[in-house]
Amino acid sequence: MAKDDEKKETGEWKEFFWNPRTHELLGRTASSWGLILLFYLIFYTFLAGMFCLTMYVMLLTLDDYKPTWQDRLATPGMMIRPKGDLLEIVYNMKNTESWDTYVQALDNFLAPYNNSQQVMKNDACIPDDYFIQEDSGEVRNNPKRSCQFNRTMLEECSGLSDHTYGYQDGKPCVLIKLNRVIGLRPGEKGKSPYVTCRARRFKDGDEWKEDSDKIGPITYFPPNGSFNLMYYPYYGKRAQVNYSQPLVAVKFMNITLNTDVNVECTINSNSNSTQFKISERDKFAGRVIFKLRIDTE
Repeated sequence: MAKDDEKKETGEWKEFFWNPRTHELLGRTASSWGLILLFYLIFYTFLAGMFCLTMYVMLLTLDDYKPTWQDRLATPGMMIRPKGDLLEIVYNMKNTESWDTYVQALDNFLAPYNNSQQVMKNDACIPDDYFIQEDSGEVRNNPKRSCQFNRTMLEECSGLSDHTYGYQDGKPCVLIKLNRVIGLRPGEKGKSPYVTCRARRFKDGDEWKEDSDKIGPITYFPPNGSFNLMYYPYYGKRAQVNYSQPLVAVKFMNITLNTDVNVECTINSNSNSTQFKISERDKFAGRVIFKLRIDTE
């Protein structure tokens, strides 16, 4: 009886897979399979068409050169170069390899700012005023021109007169840049934003203190550490392909050696209409904090 039951179950399974009497495959005839496959073909074709139509309509609302929606940033972020691990610049004056990586990083970063490159790609603009290049209705004024920022403007921190950027002598240069924000106008006519650096304040008990005696005098390049207005507004990477971000070089002339010095650089403005707000929640909005340590042993 057991063998008969096994034969019966095997026969039923084979008959379900293919029934020679009714010509059914897996319980369906050829016409039934054709109808259900046709249904799913039409159904998924419709879904794919709806998806493509939705994407097409969405893409029609986008601008290739300017974001359709953009957060209004009151204060752009700041960053330094060279950018060490954890925003720390630590090296030994006697160990060439310890500071050579910083020198190479600055060389690579400043290569596009060579005067020969800037003269070929960018314009000599009128300083202290915005370089406005608005579109004429639906006619785009693209590609937009950019103003020259020549490497020689960084003077002692250009790497041309001193190929070590002061690192060998314990007078290092640090470059500061503002993040690019499309349409940002960070000041008024003749009033450019500028950078100031100081020793980072820290809390000692209930009192705020700072190691101002450790940081020593600071020199800024260009003079006054300003981001000239002629480099604004920024129109975006696609519209302004040759745009060169303005830089400010900070040179520490007599920083205390063999000790940690926490430095805070902030962006400031003489403009009445533009106020750069520094927030304790965002340590990169309008400021940058880094540690500088120069050892001699």
